[in-house]
Parts: sequence; structure tokens; C-alpha cells
Amino acid sequence: MLDSAGPIARIEKLRVEFQTKDGPVAGVEDVSFDINPGETVCVVGESGSGKSVSSLALMRLIEYGGGTIAGGRILFDRARGGEIDLAAAKQDLMRTIRGNEIGMIFQEPMTALNPVFTVGRQLTEGLRVHRGMSRAQAEARALDLLQQVRIPEPERRLMQYPHELSGGMRQRVVIAMALACKPRLLIADEPTTALDVTIQAEILALMDRLKRETGTAVMFITHDMAVVAQMADRVVVMFRGNKVEEGPATQIFETPQHPYTRALLAAVPKLGEMTGKAYPEPMKLLGRDQADIMPIIGTDTPLLTVENLVTRFPVKGGLFRRTVANVHAVEDVSFTLNKGQTLSLVGESGCGKSTCGRSLLRLVEPDQGRVVLDGTDLMGLGPNRLRDARREMQMIFQDPFASLNPQMGLADQVAEPMRNFGTHSGSELMDRVAMLFDRVELPRSFMRRFPHELSGGQRQRIAIARALALSPKLIVADEAVSALDVSVQAQVLNLMMELQAEMGLSYLFISHDMAVVERVSHNVGVMYLGRIVELGPRAAVFENPQHAYTRALLKAVPVADPRQRKSEKDLNFKPIPSPIHPVGYTPAPNVYDEVAPGHFVLTSESGY
Repeated sequence: MLDSAGPIARIEKLRVEFQTKDGPVAGVEDVSFDINPGETVCVVGESGSGKSVSSLALMRLIEYGGGTIAGGRILFDRARGGEIDLAAAKQDLMRTIRGNEIGMIFQEPMTALNPVFTVGRQLTEGLRVHRGMSRAQAEARALDLLQQVRIPEPERRLMQYPHELSGGMRQRVVIAMALACKPRLLIADEPTTALDVTIQAEILALMDRLKRETGTAVMFITHDMAVVAQMADRVVVMFRGNKVEEGPATQIFETPQHPYTRALLAAVPKLGEMTGKAYPEPMKLLGRDQADIMPIIGTDTPLLTVENLVTRFPVKGGLFRRTVANVHAVEDVSFTLNKGQTLSLVGESGCGKSTCGRSLLRLVEPDQGRVVLDGTDLMGLGPNRLRDARREMQMIFQDPFASLNPQMGLADQVAEPMRNFGTHSGSELMDRVAMLFDRVELPRSFMRRFPHELSGGQRQRIAIARALALSPKLIVADEAVSALDVSVQAQVLNLMMELQAEMGLSYLFISHDMAVVERVSHNVGVMYLGRIVELGPRAAVFENPQHAYTRALLKAVPVADPRQRKSEKDLNFKPIPSPIHPVGYTPAPNVYDEVAPGHFVLTSESGY
């Protein structure tokens, strides 16, 4: 067993500086905390709070990112050789410690793995360098690691390349690599941010189990308070490069002392908060006058009707690049969205929800089906009439940085749709742009800025302003808040709901975050493998889920309460079958049971 006399790592008065044109900037100002054996310390904060900088300083990788450790000590208790100050250690010594005694799981699994080497080669490399194992020994250990992280068919995976694995699988390989040499300290930097709720639940439970089995100390960095509640023994809250609060997980969640911690917890949408409420309503945020929070009722008049929508993508192969199979991305989907209301589509990556949203706007051409928007059949329109119809429907994309033009000023980006359609011109145009900036709560001085000068939440507000420029009736929001910090996410969600109440907008809201969906939706459709498996009013789907997949999805959502932790045995997900079928394949039609008025469930013959 590990010696539990003292902490494995102690960070004392750490200061990290970055050199800029305007002189040095402190990424971390004055941070101190300990990490004990077998303990998980969660470091929480928003983007820019200095939590990743602290972890990179601990690994001494910060020098490669343009930073320098300007003050403080990082004491690490080595397995042999006692305590050393990593801040003063030479890089040669750091090479033997990195990967061997301190393992790291990076945020983005695709960039953490080398695309030109097989998974097996990358897993065995550290073992052969640090542990001096023979090839056969290293391969046997790699196989054992893949079994530990529950990867199916591990022998086959060792021979595969990273691009052949899904996001969740890649993240498991990165965890296996970090654990390969049985490190004393494991640093996990947002290891589940990019993952679906089901895969996230499995990976959190896996990390918790491995920590208990090996006695490793874990420094877990995240901005998701529900993940903190699931994992943390102790919590360190960071804000603008400083530690503002530290304490046991239950104390931080139940009696937070610092105003920033309280604001952070108030901004987390919690599953079950909307129980008993008939309609969605904005969140109660600290520091804002919330007296006028009103439920958003909407109307019963249909705006968008979708019938039997099918979208497939051809898979080419062979010498002549013929179509050998099809990806059945959207299979026989039907629903109705009323004016002034929100219909949410939820499901895991690859279930077809984004393709469904794009098919409605004909950004992707569907194979068959009817889409009627306010009396106009969109499928029958030629290019010119479709262009006119697009004024009525807009899209907000997941990544605001990719959807904005980096070379255009923000005022021009918001004005572009109006110039395109000739709806406004001259001073009238600029007045409307200024009004849109006011609506999305951005200062008018930002009109002269460029996208790179804004934070993620501010960029997403610009994307919303641009989508509102033509006063559309329908907005498709594709994971519009999933890349944002909690407090920014709460503000953007409130903004979208306030605009809906004022302007009578209808949203098709695409997301994998169940707590957000519960907050904003009138109706919910749960998608699995291209089909809607359950569809109905929000209260019916969340409070009385009928389909097995909906229940599994709701069970996987982490709850922001340390007293309600999930163990691995609570989670039993079936592996998702492939959506690729040969050319002649005809899938079974969707058959639904109406279990309550407006609440439809796919019968078991046609899925899951």
C-alpha cells in the first residue's frame, strides 16, 4: 500500500506568468492546495480562471506553452527518493517523472493521440521507456489496461489507429495510457467535456473505480458542477487566477461561502427543477432582478410539420467509387412544432439529431419526407423560392468561432443577412444592428470588434443576433450552449427564452444535455440511431419516461448533489449498433403507441 503519511503533491503560493506585448500577465497569481493519496481534488472554475495552467505547471509543461513559473513551490513526494520541488527540477528529471509517476489525461482525446501510430504502439511506448519492459510484456500489460477501461474487443483495438475509434473510445485509450505506469498522481483536465452523457457517466465511474483499486491521487479539472458532485472528495474553486474557496464536496455544495461559488452553483440547471411546472421559464440567476420571471406558454398553432423525413449518406467503395452502403442518419422522423414553443431533440453523438435539423433547412438534402413551414412545403421549392423561404428560418451553430467570419467586423456580420435580402439599408440598417446588439445584451462599442476579441459566450450572442436579423419564425439551435461555461450558458439560455417570449420565436433545440433540455422545452423528442424513440410534452417524457433508452439516458445524467452519486452498477448501456446498411436494405417503418395524450413511444420491434 502507499504511504499515507503526507500529501502526494503540495502546491504552495504558485504564480505563473505569460509574456505578452504589454508585459507579463499572470495566469495563476497565488494558489496553494494539497492532494493526498487516494483522494480526488476537483479544481473548478470558468475558462480563463487558471485551472489548466495550474495542472500544466505541475507537469512542467507550461514552459512549452509560453509560460514561466514566476514564484512558489510544487512539492511532489516521489515513490523513491522522497520529496522534490518540481518547480526547480531539471527537464531531464521531469521526463522520468512525467507519465511514470504523474499521469495526465488531456481534454481533447483526438489531439492527445498520435494519428500515425496504432493504439497498441502508443500504449506500450511509455511502458518500454519507463519500466524497461520487453515488447511481449508491454503488449500483455496494454491488453490488460484496455480491459480495465472496458473497451470491447481489446485485441482488435491494439491494431487500430485513433481515427478508427469513437470519441468515447479514444478518451478511454487516453485514460489507459495515463494509468499504464501506475502513477502516484493522475491529472485529468476536463476529461469528459466533449463526451455524451452516457459515455461521461461510464468514464467517471471508471475513474472512480480505478482510483479506489490503485490508491492513486487524482487532480480533476472541470467546469461542470454535476461532475464535481459525482467525483470530488475536496473542491478548490478558482476565479481569475486565485483560489477563492476550498473545502469538502458536501460543504461546498450545501454551504458555499464565497459569492462566486454561490453564483456558480445557482447557474447550474438541475434535472428535476422543472417538475410540476407546465411551461418552461428562465433561470433565477444571482445578481439580476428576477421578479418578472414568467412562464413561456406559446400557442397551439402549428408552425412546422415534419412527416416521414429520411436522410441517408452514401458510402462509396470499390474501383469505380460506387455506392456500396448507406448511413441511415435520419429514419422516418415525424413531429410538429407550434408557434412560440420549443421542441428539443436529445440523444447521443451520431443519433442523427444535427442531420435532422440541417435536413429541415435543406442544408442537407433529405431523401424523402414532407417539411411544411407555416403553410409552405419546403421540399417542393426550387432554388430561388427556397432562398426566400430561408428568411423565415435561421440556424445557430454549436461552435460560434467556426460559424463567424474571422475577417469581418461584428457589425458587418450581423448586418450581412439584411444586406443579402435587401430588407434594410443605410442608417436604418445600422440602427437595426445596434438594436440587435442591445437585444443580446452586448455593448454597442463591440460593433467595431472582431470575433477573436470576444469570449465564447459573447461570440454565441453575436451568432444569436445574426440569426434574429431577419426576424425569422423558426430558429434551429444546434448544441448552441454546449461549448459554454455554466454561468455563461445560463445567461445565453435566459436570453434565448426572453427573446422567445417577446418575439414569439419557435426553437428546434438540439442538445445532449438533459438538464438544459428540461429547462427550455415544451416538447421533447428522444432520438436513437436516426429514429425518434419517444416524443411528448416535457413533463411526460421527463417524469414518466416509457422507452428503455430514455430511462437509460436520464439515469446517466450526473446530479449536482454529492449525496446522490452513481456507481458503475447503476449504468448498463448496450453498445450502439452501426447505422450503416447495404444498398438494398429497407428498414422497418416506425410504429408508435400513444401511452398518454400526445405522448408517443416507439414499439420495441423497431429499435433498442
